[in-house]
Amino acid sequence: MLVTLNDVLTDAKKNKYGVGLFNTVNLEMAKGVLSAAEELRSPVIIGTAEVLLPYASLEELSYFLLPMAKKASVPVVLHFDHGLTDTKILEALKLGFSSIMYDCSTDSYDVNVKKVSDMVKIAKLFGATVEAELGHVGANDADAAESGGSHDNSIYTEPEQARDFVEKTNVDALAVAIGTAHGAYKEKPKLDIERLKEIAKIVSVPLVLHGGSGLSDEDFRNCVENGISKVNIFTDINCAQVKSVVDNYKEGLGMTDVMCQSSEAVKLATMKKMTIFGSVGKA
Repeated sequence: MLVTLNDVLTDAKKNKYGVGLFNTVNLEMAKGVLSAAEELRSPVIIGTAEVLLPYASLEELSYFLLPMAKKASVPVVLHFDHGLTDTKILEALKLGFSSIMYDCSTDSYDVNVKKVSDMVKIAKLFGATVEAELGHVGANDADAAESGGSHDNSIYTEPEQARDFVEKTNVDALAVAIGTAHGAYKEKPKLDIERLKEIAKIVSVPLVLHGGSGLSDEDFRNCVENGISKVNIFTDINCAQVKSVVDNYKEGLGMTDVMCQSSEAVKLATMKKMTIFGSVGKA
């Protein structure tokens, strides 16, 4: 069934488990994610991000993600992650996405507040929920990591500012920066759990962890236990799918010979994350 962030994250926040967002770029990936959710009876968030649109457009994805979400026997949020432009966010809302993330985290605080506040009002007209980001979860940089430099450009979230931001914007969920980074990690991340605890104490909405792929099981459990209700995953399932294709390919085979195995690989990787997040049986 198609639902919004509020339909799954309210309970996750109350009962201290995490719901995974698994971004997808093709049908086989989507099949794997939704099959995992149904088998484990877990709520799930599925979608794409603006940076992934060169691989599959919003319109193309909506052709199968929307009916699959509606048909599913578990709650499914169709989410547009890291929306950077009003044009693409509005396109997602018009196509039927039930949730969007408006990423203004690199803007000044006041501009972030203003832009997100305006988008919340628009999204509500479509019956959709809104996630925003305060602070900035950076990207891993292979060159910087290899040379011993800083591995990302993260700006950590300030607890009091987070409370003010939520009150001023009426946002439904807030992504916080506590030491994670997008992409594959080149070095072990140092998570500021004390910062997360403080934010969770004073912020009323569910908190989101970006840059989840590559964290240890212990890291995930620690984050969920201390306030994270939504965890974003892409790199792990993306790598699982391509590894399956490589491992199952031999001369003379076609795509149809490896498609089912690639979906199964995504399913298994997704199930592992759902088990760690504690969302199994919560649907």
